[in-house]
Amino acid sequence: MKPPGARSSPPAPRPQSTHSPQSAHPPRPARLLRFPVIPELLRERVFRRYWTAQAVSLMGDQVSLIAIPLAAVLVLNADAADMGLLKTAELLPALLFSLPAGAWADRRARRRRVMIVSDLLRALLVASLPAAYALNVLTFAQLYAVAFTVGALTVLFDVCNATVFVSLVTTDRLVAGSTLLNGSRAMAFVGGPGAGGLLIQLLSAPLALLADALTFLCSGLLLARIAPAEPPPAPPAKGYATEGLRWVLRHPAMRAMFAASGTVQFFNFMFQTLFVLYATTELGLGAALLGAVLGAGAIGGLIGAGLAGRVIRGLGVGPAILAGFAGFTIPLLLVPLAAGPSWLVIALLFLAEFLSAVGVMFVDISSNSLSAALMPDALRSRITGASRTLNYGFRPLGALAGGALGTTLGLRPTLWTATAGAILCLLWLLPSPVPRIRTLPNRPTTPLPAVIPPTPAPPHTPARPSPPATPTTGLAPAATSEAATCREAPPEPDRIPDGLR
Repeated sequence: MKPPGARSSPPAPRPQSTHSPQSAHPPRPARLLRFPVIPELLRERVFRRYWTAQAVSLMGDQVSLIAIPLAAVLVLNADAADMGLLKTAELLPALLFSLPAGAWADRRARRRRVMIVSDLLRALLVASLPAAYALNVLTFAQLYAVAFTVGALTVLFDVCNATVFVSLVTTDRLVAGSTLLNGSRAMAFVGGPGAGGLLIQLLSAPLALLADALTFLCSGLLLARIAPAEPPPAPPAKGYATEGLRWVLRHPAMRAMFAASGTVQFFNFMFQTLFVLYATTELGLGAALLGAVLGAGAIGGLIGAGLAGRVIRGLGVGPAILAGFAGFTIPLLLVPLAAGPSWLVIALLFLAEFLSAVGVMFVDISSNSLSAALMPDALRSRITGASRTLNYGFRPLGALAGGALGTTLGLRPTLWTATAGAILCLLWLLPSPVPRIRTLPNRPTTPLPAVIPPTPAPPHTPARPSPPATPTTGLAPAATSEAATCREAPPEPDRIPDGLR
């Protein structure tokens, strides 16, 4: 790779620019270079393999999103309570294991290997469902066990994935990298539900899960062919597992984002738990039409992923987060509103899925980019685990509440409760610093004592005796000369840009 200054060193371009300074040739490269980041990322072999692994796995997940609940409904005759238990088994590991998994991952030097093993084990577990169906021994117990174990492995995968992702992109490429990943997610939303519905029609719901098992296998093989420069493992210390959680709770912007996300997660999973049952029983949608409705929402996600970068540049990253949460939650009110002729019902479902998916992409790209820029590397896996505990931990609670309310109140009243409750997430964001954040701050490299407010005995102070005003170990090499300054003034305790505290 040539250094940036190498472009001006060759003498050849200089005579061309002096010949005709007003010619049309110089502006054309300028236009082409306006959005160079996404092509550059995809031209890099390591990132391309990483991105492909994520995209393939996401496509399989969309098949399972329809196939597993339909297998429960069509093969095992599940009711609302059964669907709530199934969703709870899938999501409970995030509540139970995210904090210890984040602490465990931060002590690992090879997080990529953990991701590979997680992929391979998930492939085996998902493949066991069609095998059991073919042998006519599929039961609710196996569905619950597979959902719980796959959920636990997904927790391990995700807390490691946060560190691997930022090791592949620089701060100025975070939005571009998040756009690529969420764009592949949107493409999976476009093709996955339709492909899943078609596979279910042709093979049955359990056998369609073979596609998801194959994508896990493919993802693991692709990840085995990359070698990211991962940060070194962090040393254990007192309170190690909860440091990420304490960092999130002390950071006003992150705290508001996770509170809003947790509110959405709770009510959205009340909604998701009952949506398939509601669409198939009360609205009369078949598997193919249900896949088409979800695919229409996926088209909105693809468009939202394409527009998110422009929205972030135009509004700022914080207002884009606020707009995304509003765009995600408000259109879902159309789902319990759906009634009347079949064409009107389908039109309302299509519109709700489309608009909500646009909002989801705005939220994901902008909030993931801001979170990645704010997190210090020394705490990244633990903060990811804490965020999963705060956010994903509400999912099984929402699923249980959805199953219970769906049984007692009925499907449509429960969906009204879920969609109206999700809009309350905006109350966390409006008074917070988030709407005032316009640009991404530089990624923090300061070690742990500068991230968490100082205590009388910081966990990373040097073992050898030294004057308290001039510690030299526990600081990054570039920041060693500023040790005394960091002691005299609180050193950016939460890494918030000026004016946002």
